Amino acid sequence: MKQKIAIIFISLLFLTKLSAEPKIQAPTAILMDYNSGKILFERDADHQIYPASMTKIMTAIIVFDLLKQEKIKLSDEVIISENAWRMSKSGYSSMFIMLNDKVSIEDLLRGIIVVSGNDACVALAEGIAGTETAFADMMNEKAEEIGLVNTNFTNSSGINDPDNYSTVRDIAVMSKYLIENYPIYYEYFKETEFTWDRTGGDPIKQGNRNPLLYKRIGADGIKTGYLAVEKYSLASSIVGENRRLIAVGSGFVTKQARSDESARMFRWALRNTNTYEIAKKDVPKFEFKTWLGKENIVEGLLKEDIYVTIQKKEVKDLKVKLEYNGPIKAPIKEGQQIGNLILESPNEEVKKFPIYASKSVKKVNFFKSLFLSFNYMIWGDA
Repeated sequence: MKQKIAIIFISLLFLTKLSAEPKIQAPTAILMDYNSGKILFERDADHQIYPASMTKIMTAIIVFDLLKQEKIKLSDEVIISENAWRMSKSGYSSMFIMLNDKVSIEDLLRGIIVVSGNDACVALAEGIAGTETAFADMMNEKAEEIGLVNTNFTNSSGINDPDNYSTVRDIAVMSKYLIENYPIYYEYFKETEFTWDRTGGDPIKQGNRNPLLYKRIGADGIKTGYLAVEKYSLASSIVGENRRLIAVGSGFVTKQARSDESARMFRWALRNTNTYEIAKKDVPKFEFKTWLGKENIVEGLLKEDIYVTIQKKEVKDLKVKLEYNGPIKAPIKEGQQIGNLILESPNEEVKKFPIYASKSVKKVNFFKSLFLSFNYMIWGDA
């Protein structure tokens, strides 16, 4: 058996000149490719910020998690406490819930996600955990689970508290987790308006505060924020036919700058970089010859999605190879490692991913084995 290297060719898109980085003024920002996880641009991404209403991303994650586990239902109702009701009377963004009213979890979620209601945050936190402090403990436990390293939550809404802090990097990681793990519930984030048919008053209709939803760039989330000390912030995502990007920025000086500079980061990434799908998890794609097997070919698969994001001008230097000792001698067991996928991309370390047999291949009987071995001795690997 010989070690073999097979080069896989990838269709290449045309090349364009790369701009060094997107021209934005925000003091802290990050731009991530969702599929590959590659950071395309960052500026002081680990600087501590007050996340303001971007905190509500984690609030939504906690609720989505409980819904996914079937511990709560969208139709479950929460009785509105005075704490929650007073939030709508304090000048904060609100869905304007009424004291002692019963409101469904789904309506409260829309009140949080679409109109950034701080009253809805407190109501949901109390309805789920009893107190907002206990809910914040749940948020911090989830933050640790996700791998957020510079984040601490003290409330569910992000209102003023010096101990409620994060970084744009952590918020990008949190946003990716949200999209990846709750695709059905994530649909709420692209809704452009929410009408709260409140008890004892006329319905209140409010629009989504995310400015990118109203631009034709494929935006489908995520969350705005504002605090006087932090200025304007935005965690955003755009999705196309073959790609998703996530951007987080904080310290935008105006609402208009928040919108323009976030869109500018996305346009820069689409203009200068591409993401290629190399392999999908558990999807047979690579063929390997077998030796002494009842089947001549066994297909290999990977246990994770493999994507690579590179600058368009460097695509000619991208190399994808199969490394294996072949042909693969039978018997072969399903799930047995039969080779490696080698990924070489510019300015990155060489990456190696194990490839596994997609099914078992039995060995031929003794007489056929003897015949094939004799044939190989005479004719070689023909």
